[in-house]
Amino acid sequence: MRVFVSAGEPSGDHHAALLVRAIRERRPDVEVAGLGGPHMADEGVDLVADMTQFAVMWLSRAILNIHRFIDLARRAERSFLDAKPDVCVLVDFPGFHWWLAWRAKRHGIPVVFYCPPQIWAWASWRVKKMRRLVDHVLSALPFEHDWFTAHGLRSTLVGHPFFDELDTAIIRHSVATTVAEPLVLLLPGSRGQEIEGVLGTLLQSAAIIRRSVPGARFAIGALHDRHARRIDEMLRANREASGLGIEVHAGRTRSLIGEATAAIACSGSVSLELLAARVPTVIVYRISGFAYIVQSWFRRARFITLVNLLACREPIGPVQPVLVPPIAVPPADPEAVYPEYLAVSVPAERSAVHVVEWLTDAAQRRRTLERIEAVAATVARPGSAARAAEAVLAIAGGGAVVTEADRRAA
Repeated sequence: MRVFVSAGEPSGDHHAALLVRAIRERRPDVEVAGLGGPHMADEGVDLVADMTQFAVMWLSRAILNIHRFIDLARRAERSFLDAKPDVCVLVDFPGFHWWLAWRAKRHGIPVVFYCPPQIWAWASWRVKKMRRLVDHVLSALPFEHDWFTAHGLRSTLVGHPFFDELDTAIIRHSVATTVAEPLVLLLPGSRGQEIEGVLGTLLQSAAIIRRSVPGARFAIGALHDRHARRIDEMLRANREASGLGIEVHAGRTRSLIGEATAAIACSGSVSLELLAARVPTVIVYRISGFAYIVQSWFRRARFITLVNLLACREPIGPVQPVLVPPIAVPPADPEAVYPEYLAVSVPAERSAVHVVEWLTDAAQRRRTLERIEAVAATVARPGSAARAAEAVLAIAGGGAVVTEADRRAA
């Protein structure tokens, strides 16, 4: 049996590597090739190319790299012809993976999407394309599974793979009323453009927090050494950071989350890790006025943060387009477990207010931790890779996917 796996971003590389490990635990003889990164390579995947170096966002950056993606798609298709896989598994990164799915389908290879594109949030019209190109969806979120099923796609709810990656030794914060020497963790994202856009806001927030909580400590979690060096450069050039004693750590985000009292983070899947560790967190994401208008015409998700989508009763709603972005930063939605700010203006003041409350108001911190605990107890369960591996092997073998509901019915 041969499986082709493709992942295009660092987080997808993690998820795919765990999936490959789970597949081989069940079928050691399976051959795995694909597009991915160092974590997949560590699991023995025969990589056609390293995709993670091309992780990009927004249309303009994708266009600038389109020649590279075309070459990668051709190389993957050549791999299909040289040794036809029994199944092609795509992990996130939908822009490129639509191309790859089309090439797999025209060669008669079943296509499975693990961590599928969030078309329920941004582009519901693409469901027709997905029905045409994807044979089975391995859904990470309960409402996501329901949405895909309702729109005619075969879906299996496997849970979010991020919870598989968490160190079992990670600290889960109790519902405490006092905080000694609080550590505020600043997470500017895993992409260079996120760091450039968000770090200034995080530093301004840190300066405001320090004025209200003189004993607060600050640390920045960077994905790797290259990001850490760039962050150091930005710290030296930023007046707001002067005297704050901010530490920068590369590759230690997980351990820092275990130590953190509170966090301010760029929107992304790291919110799930913060949820699992029960860390009160503010989510920020800076975009241009034009991007704000564009996203408002397409976004159907009520929040941009997965934790908030999992917590709210109606995560998907109607599009609410705007013609002019707000000048001031509006307050956070009170239903959000993690206050979030998708903003054109700098949301430093509003972000800092939440953190100061968590560090100084025992009752407010307790209420926040109780809300976090309620969500985490429901969704923060491991086993996604194992459930996904069983589904992938069933599809590769030409059989039907047996879900937990099927087992209970039997």
